[in-house]
Amino acid sequence: MELFSTCDMKSGVAAEAANTAMPLAARMRPRTLAEYAGQKEVIGEGKLLWRSLQSGRLSSCILYGPPGTGKTTLALLIARTADCEFVTLSAVTSNVDDLRKAIAAAKDLLKYNGRKTTLFIDEVHRFNKAQQDVLLPHVEDGTIVLIGATTQNPSFAVNAPLVSRSLIFRLVSLSVDEIISVMKRALADKERGLGAMSVRADDAALRHIAVISDGDARRALNALEIAALTTPPGPDGSARITLETAEESIQHKAVLYDRDGDGHYDTISAFIKSLRGSDPDAALYWLAKMIEAGEDVRFIARRMIIFASEDIGNADPDALTVAVSCSHAVEYVGLPEARISCAQAVTYLATAPKSNASYIGVEEALKDVREGRTLDVPDHLRNPATAASKRMGFGEDYKYPHDFDGHVVDQSYGVSGKQYYRPDGIGYEKVIAERLAQWKRKRKSSGS
Repeated sequence: MELFSTCDMKSGVAAEAANTAMPLAARMRPRTLAEYAGQKEVIGEGKLLWRSLQSGRLSSCILYGPPGTGKTTLALLIARTADCEFVTLSAVTSNVDDLRKAIAAAKDLLKYNGRKTTLFIDEVHRFNKAQQDVLLPHVEDGTIVLIGATTQNPSFAVNAPLVSRSLIFRLVSLSVDEIISVMKRALADKERGLGAMSVRADDAALRHIAVISDGDARRALNALEIAALTTPPGPDGSARITLETAEESIQHKAVLYDRDGDGHYDTISAFIKSLRGSDPDAALYWLAKMIEAGEDVRFIARRMIIFASEDIGNADPDALTVAVSCSHAVEYVGLPEARISCAQAVTYLATAPKSNASYIGVEEALKDVREGRTLDVPDHLRNPATAASKRMGFGEDYKYPHDFDGHVVDQSYGVSGKQYYRPDGIGYEKVIAERLAQWKRKRKSSGS
């Protein structure tokens, strides 16, 4: 457990500045909200957190977002702005005993000094239910102001009672321009950054690092520091970070993707919507991201089977065949070669004509059944399997369609006055629509 008072934090910042052995990302941690990059939707003027800090009425909150977006830094700045004691725990290494000690210290501080404590818990979703429950009464009575940080959606990863007692602030990945601004500040800062080293960076190099960092300011600063420390000075005595140097420093792009969390659900959502939107290029990109991140390729194939029926249907009946064949290929071949079969299926589905008429039809039929439209089977459609059923008239007066011209006859099949399947007239459904219209005319003429 680490404990910081306001004065401790101020002296700690100076100590950090002097300690050049610390990583650049740690040394450049913002000291004020004015230095904090991004997250204007959270701490911008007039926003809820900004208003809370201005009024001095700080509430417990959960900061939710991907790595490198400044959750820990923002928690520290909130405590400093609110003039609270700052206690930090990590859910990875702490237990219930650590929580109780921190709460007891907070009670004493409030009782004897009238000073509130902000308890920051990193990776709060890693605490189990019992550990999270320990916090509840003390959050509720104001003994502590809890700030939890998590990369997981709190609605799923944090206990509902704790979520209901906290404000939820979603932090997003920093933009390329915001990360470039952070790096330029580090290059210019002589006290904590690289300003004393006489380092210059080409705009192309900074942009490359910012793009590859995927919104993670910590990763960008670490790459910038590596580039600065490994680049020999030129004739003028300054080190120049070129695009080539930047590429070597940041190396391969790490794909941010949590297979059990938002990354999984958001990426498959983007994939399906790209297929539905008939954009093969976007669909291939999201496919590539999922494969590179280690997503189960069988899951991707199953989703394409669903898509083929839900969003293409009879506009192209072969789409389902292609999707099922892709699923079989995945089972037979496996990665990495199965990526090719997936790509073939993706491009076919994305460029196929679209119709959700079958999907809408079954949903409307299910709605009618669930809401009371439960129809009895007419006698002429029942199966006359026994002598008793024949005596009751089952199957009597049934007209066998193949006995009639065109294999169509005017006959009720128990659901009249309702059209569930309405072909869109796109792709092969145009043929189906014309065929249904022709049968409708024939039934009318045969029934007259």
